[in-house]
Amino acid sequence: MDYRVVYNIAEICAAHNVGDAVLSPGSRNAPLTYSFVRHAQIKTYSITDERSAAFIALGMAQRSGRPVALACTSGTAAYNYAPAVAEAFFQHLPLLIFTADRPPEWIDQQDGQTIHQSNLYGSHVKGFFACPVDTSHPDAVWHFERLINEALLLATSGQPGPVHINIPFREPFYPPDNEPPVRAPKIINRLNHQQTLTERAWVQLVDEWRTHKNRLIVGGQGFLPVADLEMLDEFAGHKNLPLIGDVLSNLHGMRNNQNLADLFLATIPAKLKKELQPDLLITFGESIISKNLKLFLRQYPPKVHWHIQPAGYSPDTYRSLTTIVPATLSSVIQSLRDIVGKGNVAYLNKWRKLQEQTKKYLRSYSGKQPFNEMSALHAIFDNLPLACDIHLANSMPVRWANTYGFDHTRQQVTFFANRGTSGIDGCTSTALGAALKAEKTTLLITGDMAFFYDRNAFWHKYVPCHLRIIVLNNGGGGIFDIIDGPSKQPEHEEYFLTNQPLSAKQVAAEFGLKYYHCGSVAGLSRGLDRFWVRDNQAKILEINTDIKTNTKIFQKLNRELKKLWN
Repeated sequence: MDYRVVYNIAEICAAHNVGDAVLSPGSRNAPLTYSFVRHAQIKTYSITDERSAAFIALGMAQRSGRPVALACTSGTAAYNYAPAVAEAFFQHLPLLIFTADRPPEWIDQQDGQTIHQSNLYGSHVKGFFACPVDTSHPDAVWHFERLINEALLLATSGQPGPVHINIPFREPFYPPDNEPPVRAPKIINRLNHQQTLTERAWVQLVDEWRTHKNRLIVGGQGFLPVADLEMLDEFAGHKNLPLIGDVLSNLHGMRNNQNLADLFLATIPAKLKKELQPDLLITFGESIISKNLKLFLRQYPPKVHWHIQPAGYSPDTYRSLTTIVPATLSSVIQSLRDIVGKGNVAYLNKWRKLQEQTKKYLRSYSGKQPFNEMSALHAIFDNLPLACDIHLANSMPVRWANTYGFDHTRQQVTFFANRGTSGIDGCTSTALGAALKAEKTTLLITGDMAFFYDRNAFWHKYVPCHLRIIVLNNGGGGIFDIIDGPSKQPEHEEYFLTNQPLSAKQVAAEFGLKYYHCGSVAGLSRGLDRFWVRDNQAKILEINTDIKTNTKIFQKLNRELKKLWN
């Protein structure tokens, strides 16, 4: 392999807006490491644990919106990227996975650190690219650099996503001198373009709007620019449109946002659900958290369902999809707002009434209960810094936050979560990676199981001082105490609840993080002021609650709300 060709990988990446590379130590990937480390425009991080490294890169891409490179040695090191690769695929995040490999003649020859790396990630990448092992011929150099360009263009075009570039290396792996000569590599650019709908398509949308009076907007996971948020808020308000946005849609502060829909849709009777059935459903964004909303829209489907998405695959989540609108949300609003009429205000008021009654009862109920995860979450949300990013770990923290809502009007608070595959395996690493690309406070709210699963997230020297972690420690997997199926089985305690006695205090001490602890609402409210102070260390706040108390309070709330509607 010509070292000049390998060195030019980083140059091609930089030309395609890659600013960060997360590298894991190894010998066979040494040429890749030198390529990225010695490039002036790319910031590099050395992360030993490949599983954590991949989630850290995912967090960087999630927060920055830019493609991030990963590079590891051959063998099972590459397999450890797989959970984060799958998450990136379903979140549509552009990860560039560079895996070093044995040359083809040594595959299946009992050589060390050798597995089948071709198409290693299967259908969880947008594309697989196998680079040539020999670049001595000019055509092979052209082929190699063309593949790197094609991979980068694929990762960032249309609906973004991860791509896998596998590069076989023969020894020697280390360059003969400190700085091999670099020549200008081949760069292939793609010009930006905007997709517009035909006049006939707009006529169809306007006709369907006018025909169907009860209109509902549902926003999925995502981040809209401030200008688009303001435009959507004005449009929904002026047109009398109820808007359902769960916590990850980042639509908090919208006038018509029904952010407690997950809770009241779980408890209202069928008669009220029938009255909420939309005629026209308009959706945008990625997946939603709320199972109750999914069930509602499947049981009471709209006559017409538009999904607004500029490019890529559009799933039929609610089994009612009739029209894919290949445009941006802002362009649809701009085109419709002056030519379509207002919606049914009586329909909007039905949603508003349920929202307000649920909100009022929830606040009253929460304050009367023993200390639990719900009251802890309320105290945290009521005492946030003015501007912060909040990462919600799977599985209970993101559900608690969505069930009990976030209705602050401050748009400087942005929520993130790994809801592509919804695993607990990389939540801490993802939040840490995102914090590396953010200047404001980054808060991770996590459960004990997710936190201890991913403790290697701190096993490096890059832990940012503005990272804050709140661990809701109830001593086990609380979700399995709430789900009816496993909670009623004799194996529940040992094989589902997974009782664990660990404390985050030891993890904080091991990795040099400040540690705080509390077990009451009053203590939490007092302690948060110190917790938010920006100093030279990341901080962990551990909140201990009782898993049985959490379950009883949640189940009682649902019973009480059902009585409220009858």
